Amino acid sequence: MMRLKKISLLKDRVESWQEYPFNVPAIQSLEEIDVRSRLVFFVGENGSGKSTLIEAIAAHYGFGYEGGNRNYSSATTDSVRAVDPLVKALRIAFTTRTGKGFYLRAESFFNIATSVDQIGFYEPYGGKSLHAQSHGESFLSLLKNRFTRRGFYLIDEPEAALSPSRQLSLLVLLHDLLEKNDDIQLVIATHSPIVLAFPGAQILSFDGGKIREVEYEDTLPFQIYRRFFGDRENFMQTLFSELDLRSPAR
Repeated sequence: MMRLKKISLLKDRVESWQEYPFNVPAIQSLEEIDVRSRLVFFVGENGSGKSTLIEAIAAHYGFGYEGGNRNYSSATTDSVRAVDPLVKALRIAFTTRTGKGFYLRAESFFNIATSVDQIGFYEPYGGKSLHAQSHGESFLSLLKNRFTRRGFYLIDEPEAALSPSRQLSLLVLLHDLLEKNDDIQLVIATHSPIVLAFPGAQILSFDGGKIREVEYEDTLPFQIYRRFFGDRENFMQTLFSELDLRSPAR
């Protein structure tokens, strides 16, 4: 059975602690992560390092920098290769490393869809062009048709393409995948409290400058949404009052 078990940072391979990505606090403090679940969530504020680490794990595994699998590799900008120093400094332990799977980034999904059109082979992607569907529909279509076999799957911020109801559809899809195949493992970076709610998942928070395991109720997205929906009017008044206090005097 294929399973990611451990992620370690080999500090003697770090080129410079002052340069990206090692100047990101959560990456800088990374020593060793024990992975104990077939579904792992990375959660954290923008710039906390969660997408950086998931991209480095994907590249280390042999997937394309902008998404895809080992047969498809694309890097339309030099900036995506900025994680190369981190890729070289990572040690990633698998029980078995099959090379199968997929890396899906909402940010660069357009490039994958364009590549599929250029190849003209639509069967593994639902039988029609991904560009001929809405962003959310094409995103779910790829998930339904490519995330079916045994393998290692990574998704970066799926909520960027999915409405709340489609995020619930994603949870159903993830449940079916994990139920039907013992040889599937997923790592997902997300801000969505809906996606994070999947029962039994391991949640790793990148907030506070250190990667640590947390409970669902301790994640920042859940706490913000709970405060917002619990007393929306008071929440907004407090928010705008804080903004007024930070505004320069006229």
